[in-house]
Amino acid sequence: QVQLVESGGGLVQAEDSLRLSCAASGRTFGTYVRGWFRQAPGKEREFVAAISWSGERTDYADAVKGRFTISRDNAKSTVYLQMNSLTPADTAVYYCAASRVPTSQFVFTTRSDYSYWGQGTQVTVSS
Repeated sequence: QVQLVESGGGLVQAEDSLRLSCAASGRTFGTYVRGWFRQAPGKEREFVAAISWSGERTDYADAVKGRFTISRDNAKSTVYLQMNSLTPADTAVYYCAASRVPTSQFVFTTRSDYSYWGQGTQVTVSS
């Protein structure tokens, strides 16, 4: 099993920046794709960003392209989400996810492709 713990959420104002972290523990050996999703009140959980094991491939939702950056440090089993130019529309609970993959270049953007999930961290952006 793999355990994921998010941190870094909080209350910020529009146009501010925030960096989320997600640390993995447990059976983390092997190659894992990592991703971020978010869920706003009354809405479905949606894809935000994903990164391959090697870090060479990334993918982003259109709503965050150019503002958010996903990165990872495999030595620390940690993935990051740098969020810039935040708007109230970014307000949500942010979840990190992970799934073991056969090669280092896999990137998943679908919720059902991920096996492990964190508990989420709240991000609130005021106008």
